[in-house]
Amino acid sequence: MEIRIQSLDHIHEAAREFIAAMGDDTVFAFYGKMGAGKTTFIKAICEELGVSDVITSPTFAIVNEYRSDKGGELIYHFDFYRIKKLEEAYDMGYEDYFYSGALCFIEWPELIEELLPGNTIKVTIEEVENEERKVAMESL
Repeated sequence: MEIRIQSLDHIHEAAREFIAAMGDDTVFAFYGKMGAGKTTFIKAICEELGVSDVITSPTFAIVNEYRSDKGGELIYHFDFYRIKKLEEAYDMGYEDYFYSGALCFIEWPELIEELLPGNTIKVTIEEVENEERKVAMESL
């Protein structure tokens, strides 16, 4: 599946389309270059899911936890950019998150790819012309 984000003005529209396509899947691995818009898109998705907390990149914390005000769903937002070795993911108890049934949105998954569950959905975000973004979803 492919979603186009024409501009930041249309990001919430794209987030609603993404949510409609999520189905029963819970683990989403976001791939894209630095500055592609991974954090911005995850923020829009969380807002559309009813998160009213301030949504920021968990670059230094590795994981942020949010709860939807609408349905009460638990959402984990990961950023593995600063991880140096897999042991750090083991030490944080990644299994407790990935296999919890809660939504998991993962930035920089390539650094822990061998730990991702088999049913992870790969989400690729790339910039195309005129700052438009293309979001592609596929099974890993």
